[in-house]
Amino acid sequence: MRYLITGASGMLGHDLQSALGDREVTALSRAELDVTDRDAVAAVVAGHDVVFNASAYTKVDDAETHEGLAYSVNALGVENLAIAARDAGARLVTISTDYVFQGDALAPYAEGAPRDPLNAYGRTKAAGEELALAAHPDGTFIVRTAWLYGTYGPNFVKTMLRLAASHETVSVVDDQVGQPTWTADLAAQLVHLVDSGATAGIYHGTASGETTWFGLAGAAFELAGLDPARVQPTTSDAFVRPAPRPAYSVLGHDAWQAAGLPVMRDWRDALADAFDRKVFDDNPAGDR
Repeated sequence: MRYLITGASGMLGHDLQSALGDREVTALSRAELDVTDRDAVAAVVAGHDVVFNASAYTKVDDAETHEGLAYSVNALGVENLAIAARDAGARLVTISTDYVFQGDALAPYAEGAPRDPLNAYGRTKAAGEELALAAHPDGTFIVRTAWLYGTYGPNFVKTMLRLAASHETVSVVDDQVGQPTWTADLAAQLVHLVDSGATAGIYHGTASGETTWFGLAGAAFELAGLDPARVQPTTSDAFVRPAPRPAYSVLGHDAWQAAGLPVMRDWRDALADAFDRKVFDDNPAGDR
Protein backbone atom coordinates (compact mmCIF):
# COMPACT_ATOMS: atom_id res chain seq x y z
CA MET A 1 0.00 0.00 0.00
CA ARG A 2 1.21 3.45 -0.89
CA TYR A 3 -0.08 6.52 0.94
CA LEU A 4 -0.10 10.19 -0.08
CA ILE A 5 -0.49 13.07 2.38
CA THR A 6 -1.25 16.55 1.07
CA GLY A 7 -0.78 19.52 3.38
CA ALA A 8 1.84 17.40 5.10
CA SER A 9 3.67 20.15 6.98
CA GLY A 10 0.71 21.25 9.10
CA MET A 11 -0.47 19.96 12.48
CA LEU A 12 -2.51 17.09 11.12
CA GLY A 13 -0.14 16.35 8.25
CA HIS A 14 2.79 15.88 10.63
CA ASP A 15 0.77 13.63 12.91
CA LEU A 16 -0.45 11.58 9.96
CA GLN A 17 3.15 10.89 9.02
CA SER A 18 3.80 9.67 12.56
CA ALA A 19 0.62 7.59 12.62
CA LEU A 20 1.57 5.86 9.36
CA GLY A 21 4.94 4.87 10.81
CA ASP A 22 7.19 2.94 8.47
CA ARG A 23 4.64 2.51 5.66
CA GLU A 24 5.41 3.78 2.17
CA VAL A 25 4.35 7.42 2.38
CA THR A 26 4.65 10.42 0.07
CA ALA A 27 4.22 13.56 2.17
CA LEU A 28 3.82 16.85 0.29
CA SER A 29 3.35 20.33 1.69
CA ARG A 30 1.12 22.92 0.02
CA ALA A 31 4.25 24.43 -1.54
CA GLU A 32 5.12 21.05 -3.06
CA LEU A 33 1.64 20.26 -4.40
CA ASP A 34 -0.91 22.87 -5.43
CA VAL A 35 -4.20 20.99 -5.18
CA THR A 36 -5.84 23.54 -7.49
CA ASP A 37 -3.64 22.28 -10.34
CA ARG A 38 -5.62 19.33 -11.71
CA ASP A 39 -2.81 17.98 -13.91
CA ALA A 40 -0.27 18.14 -11.08
CA VAL A 41 -2.70 16.40 -8.72
CA ALA A 42 -3.38 13.62 -11.21
CA ALA A 43 0.33 13.01 -11.74
CA VAL A 44 1.08 12.86 -8.02
CA VAL A 45 -1.90 10.70 -7.01
CA ALA A 46 -1.18 8.06 -9.67
CA GLY A 47 0.35 4.96 -8.10
CA HIS A 48 -1.02 5.62 -4.59
CA ASP A 49 -3.68 3.55 -2.83
CA VAL A 50 -4.83 6.05 -0.17
CA VAL A 51 -4.79 9.85 -0.28
CA PHE A 52 -5.08 11.83 2.96
CA ASN A 53 -5.97 15.44 2.17
CA ALA A 54 -4.96 17.76 5.00
CA SER A 55 -4.50 20.75 2.70
CA ALA A 56 -7.03 23.55 3.06
CA TYR A 57 -7.61 27.28 3.04
CA THR A 58 -8.33 27.81 6.73
CA LYS A 59 -8.27 31.62 7.12
CA VAL A 60 -11.87 31.80 8.24
CA ASP A 61 -12.12 35.58 8.49
CA ASP A 62 -10.18 36.26 5.29
CA ALA A 63 -12.51 33.92 3.40
CA GLU A 64 -15.29 36.48 3.85
CA THR A 65 -13.53 38.74 1.35
CA HIS A 66 -11.55 36.07 -0.54
CA GLU A 67 -14.21 33.42 -1.00
CA GLY A 68 -13.09 32.67 -4.55
CA LEU A 69 -9.59 31.81 -3.36
CA ALA A 70 -10.94 29.68 -0.53
CA TYR A 71 -13.26 27.92 -2.99
CA SER A 72 -10.40 27.09 -5.33
CA VAL A 73 -8.62 25.16 -2.56
CA ASN A 74 -11.46 23.86 -0.39
CA ALA A 75 -13.84 22.91 -3.18
CA LEU A 76 -12.10 22.63 -6.56
CA GLY A 77 -8.89 21.32 -5.01
CA VAL A 78 -10.80 18.57 -3.20
CA GLU A 79 -12.66 17.73 -6.40
CA ASN A 80 -9.30 17.43 -8.20
CA LEU A 81 -8.10 14.96 -5.58
CA ALA A 82 -11.32 12.96 -5.77
CA ILE A 83 -11.14 12.69 -9.56
CA ALA A 84 -7.46 11.70 -9.43
CA ALA A 85 -8.15 9.13 -6.69
CA ARG A 86 -11.02 7.67 -8.68
CA ASP A 87 -8.89 7.40 -11.82
CA ALA A 88 -6.04 5.82 -9.83
CA GLY A 89 -8.31 3.35 -8.03
CA ALA A 90 -7.39 4.97 -4.72
CA ARG A 91 -9.38 5.97 -1.65
CA LEU A 92 -9.54 9.64 -0.65
CA VAL A 93 -9.79 10.73 2.97
CA THR A 94 -10.40 14.47 3.03
CA ILE A 95 -10.78 16.67 6.09
CA SER A 96 -13.83 18.87 6.48
CA THR A 97 -15.25 20.95 9.29
CA ASP A 98 -18.07 21.61 11.73
CA TYR A 99 -18.50 24.92 9.88
CA VAL A 100 -20.63 23.17 7.25
CA PHE A 101 -23.43 23.53 9.83
CA GLN A 102 -25.25 26.61 11.03
CA GLY A 103 -24.42 25.95 14.70
CA ASP A 104 -27.93 26.43 16.04
CA ALA A 105 -28.69 22.81 16.96
CA LEU A 106 -29.60 21.60 20.44
CA ALA A 107 -28.11 18.10 20.02
CA PRO A 108 -25.00 16.77 18.27
CA TYR A 109 -25.12 17.03 14.49
CA ALA A 110 -25.52 13.67 12.78
CA GLU A 111 -23.30 12.83 9.85
CA GLY A 112 -26.31 12.99 7.53
CA ALA A 113 -27.63 16.33 8.78
CA PRO A 114 -28.21 18.87 5.98
CA ARG A 115 -25.30 21.18 5.26
CA ASP A 116 -26.18 24.76 6.17
CA PRO A 117 -23.00 26.87 6.57
CA LEU A 118 -23.20 30.35 8.05
CA ASN A 119 -19.97 31.83 6.63
CA ALA A 120 -17.87 31.81 3.46
CA TYR A 121 -15.32 29.31 4.77
CA GLY A 122 -18.11 26.89 5.63
CA ARG A 123 -19.66 27.32 2.19
CA THR A 124 -16.39 26.41 0.48
CA LYS A 125 -15.88 23.34 2.67
CA ALA A 126 -19.46 22.19 2.12
CA ALA A 127 -18.96 22.57 -1.63
CA GLY A 128 -15.78 20.48 -1.40
CA GLU A 129 -17.70 17.69 0.33
CA GLU A 130 -20.37 17.67 -2.34
CA LEU A 131 -17.95 17.77 -5.27
CA ALA A 132 -15.75 14.99 -3.87
CA LEU A 133 -18.67 12.69 -3.13
CA ALA A 134 -20.09 13.31 -6.60
CA ALA A 135 -16.76 12.61 -8.31
CA HIS A 136 -15.77 9.51 -6.33
CA PRO A 137 -18.75 8.31 -4.27
CA ASP A 138 -17.47 4.81 -3.59
CA GLY A 139 -14.01 5.87 -2.47
CA THR A 140 -14.34 9.23 -0.70
CA PHE A 141 -14.27 9.53 3.08
CA ILE A 142 -15.32 12.95 4.40
CA VAL A 143 -14.05 13.37 7.95
CA ARG A 144 -15.33 16.50 9.67
CA THR A 145 -13.34 17.78 12.58
CA ALA A 146 -13.18 20.85 14.80
CA TRP A 147 -11.25 22.79 17.43
CA LEU A 148 -7.90 21.22 16.53
CA TYR A 149 -4.72 21.55 18.55
CA GLY A 150 -1.35 19.87 18.17
CA THR A 151 2.40 20.28 18.10
CA TYR A 152 2.81 21.96 14.71
CA GLY A 153 1.35 25.35 13.97
CA PRO A 154 -0.67 27.84 16.02
CA ASN A 155 -3.75 26.79 17.97
CA PHE A 156 -6.01 28.00 20.76
CA VAL A 157 -4.27 26.19 23.63
CA LYS A 158 -0.87 27.57 22.68
CA THR A 159 -2.37 31.04 22.40
CA MET A 160 -3.86 30.79 25.89
CA LEU A 161 -0.55 29.67 27.40
CA ARG A 162 1.28 32.48 25.64
CA LEU A 163 -1.21 35.04 26.95
CA ALA A 164 -0.85 33.61 30.45
CA ALA A 165 2.79 34.65 30.40
CA SER A 166 1.91 38.31 29.82
CA HIS A 167 -1.60 38.79 31.22
CA GLU A 168 -2.88 38.29 34.75
CA THR A 169 -6.31 37.35 33.38
CA VAL A 170 -7.66 36.38 29.97
CA SER A 171 -11.23 36.73 28.75
CA VAL A 172 -12.59 33.78 26.78
CA VAL A 173 -16.01 33.24 25.23
CA ASP A 174 -18.31 30.89 27.11
CA ASP A 175 -21.17 30.77 24.60
CA GLN A 176 -19.60 28.63 21.87
CA VAL A 177 -19.69 24.85 22.42
CA GLY A 178 -17.52 22.29 20.69
CA GLN A 179 -15.13 19.35 20.95
CA PRO A 180 -11.40 20.12 21.36
CA THR A 181 -9.55 17.53 19.27
CA TRP A 182 -5.86 16.57 19.35
CA THR A 183 -4.46 16.06 15.86
CA ALA A 184 -2.48 13.02 17.05
CA ASP A 185 -5.73 11.32 18.04
CA LEU A 186 -7.38 12.33 14.78
CA ALA A 187 -4.45 11.04 12.71
CA ALA A 188 -4.58 7.66 14.46
CA GLN A 189 -8.34 7.52 13.89
CA LEU A 190 -7.94 8.25 10.17
CA VAL A 191 -5.38 5.49 9.74
CA HIS A 192 -7.61 3.10 11.68
CA LEU A 193 -10.49 4.06 9.39
CA VAL A 194 -8.70 3.12 6.17
CA ASP A 195 -7.16 0.00 7.72
CA SER A 196 -10.58 -1.24 8.82
CA GLY A 197 -12.04 -1.48 5.35
CA ALA A 198 -15.00 0.66 6.44
CA THR A 199 -17.50 1.90 3.89
CA ALA A 200 -16.81 5.29 2.30
CA GLY A 201 -18.96 8.22 3.39
CA ILE A 202 -19.11 10.90 6.07
CA TYR A 203 -17.55 10.50 9.51
CA HIS A 204 -17.10 12.97 12.37
CA GLY A 205 -13.53 13.04 13.61
CA THR A 206 -13.85 14.86 16.91
CA ALA A 207 -13.14 13.96 20.51
CA SER A 208 -15.96 12.76 22.73
CA GLY A 209 -17.57 15.11 25.22
CA GLU A 210 -18.04 18.84 24.83
CA THR A 211 -17.01 22.14 26.38
CA THR A 212 -16.78 25.85 25.63
CA TRP A 213 -13.69 27.84 24.69
CA PHE A 214 -13.79 29.12 28.28
CA GLY A 215 -13.89 25.56 29.57
CA LEU A 216 -10.98 24.55 27.35
CA ALA A 217 -8.90 27.53 28.45
CA GLY A 218 -9.56 26.78 32.11
CA ALA A 219 -8.58 23.15 31.65
CA ALA A 220 -5.40 24.18 29.85
CA PHE A 221 -4.46 26.58 32.64
CA GLU A 222 -5.01 23.91 35.26
CA LEU A 223 -2.96 21.31 33.39
CA ALA A 224 -0.19 23.85 32.96
CA GLY A 225 -0.09 24.42 36.73
CA LEU A 226 -1.75 27.83 36.49
CA ASP A 227 -4.75 29.15 38.39
CA PRO A 228 -7.83 28.51 36.19
CA ALA A 229 -9.55 31.43 37.95
CA ARG A 230 -7.36 33.67 35.80
CA VAL A 231 -9.62 32.73 32.87
CA GLN A 232 -12.67 35.00 32.82
CA PRO A 233 -15.86 34.17 30.87
CA THR A 234 -17.25 36.54 28.27
CA THR A 235 -19.62 36.39 25.29
CA SER A 236 -19.07 36.32 21.55
CA ASP A 237 -20.42 39.87 21.38
CA ALA A 238 -17.17 41.03 22.98
CA PHE A 239 -15.10 39.53 20.14
CA VAL A 240 -16.85 40.51 16.92
CA ARG A 241 -15.05 39.06 13.91
CA PRO A 242 -15.67 39.28 10.15
CA ALA A 243 -16.94 35.69 9.92
CA PRO A 244 -19.68 34.52 12.30
CA ARG A 245 -18.85 31.40 14.30
CA PRO A 246 -21.21 28.51 15.05
CA ALA A 247 -22.53 28.67 18.60
CA TYR A 248 -22.89 24.89 18.77
CA SER A 249 -20.29 22.73 17.00
CA VAL A 250 -20.83 19.35 18.64
CA LEU A 251 -20.72 16.50 16.13
CA GLY A 252 -22.28 13.07 16.58
CA HIS A 253 -20.34 9.85 16.06
CA ASP A 254 -22.93 7.35 14.87
CA ALA A 255 -21.00 6.48 11.69
CA TRP A 256 -18.09 5.05 13.69
CA GLN A 257 -20.43 2.87 15.69
CA ALA A 258 -22.22 1.72 12.52
CA ALA A 259 -18.84 0.73 11.08
CA GLY A 260 -17.96 -1.19 14.23
CA LEU A 261 -15.18 1.25 15.11
CA PRO A 262 -14.54 2.96 18.46
CA VAL A 263 -15.15 6.67 18.80
CA MET A 264 -12.33 8.99 19.85
CA ARG A 265 -11.64 9.43 23.57
CA ASP A 266 -12.96 12.24 25.74
CA TRP A 267 -11.38 15.62 25.10
CA ARG A 268 -10.26 15.94 28.73
CA ASP A 269 -8.26 12.72 28.60
CA ALA A 270 -6.68 13.70 25.29
CA LEU A 271 -5.73 17.17 26.55
CA ALA A 272 -4.15 15.76 29.70
CA ASP A 273 -2.17 13.30 27.58
CA ALA A 274 -1.04 16.10 25.28
CA PHE A 275 0.27 18.06 28.27
CA ASP A 276 2.04 14.96 29.58
CA ARG A 277 3.72 14.62 26.19
CA LYS A 278 4.73 18.32 26.23
CA VAL A 279 2.89 19.07 23.00
CA PHE A 280 2.62 22.74 23.91
CA ASP A 281 6.24 23.37 24.86
CA ASP A 282 7.22 24.49 21.37
CA ASN A 283 5.38 26.19 18.53
CA PRO A 284 6.93 25.14 15.20
CA ALA A 285 5.41 26.55 12.03
CA GLY A 286 2.88 24.49 10.12
CA ASP A 287 0.72 24.88 7.04
CA ARG A 288 -2.70 23.82 8.20
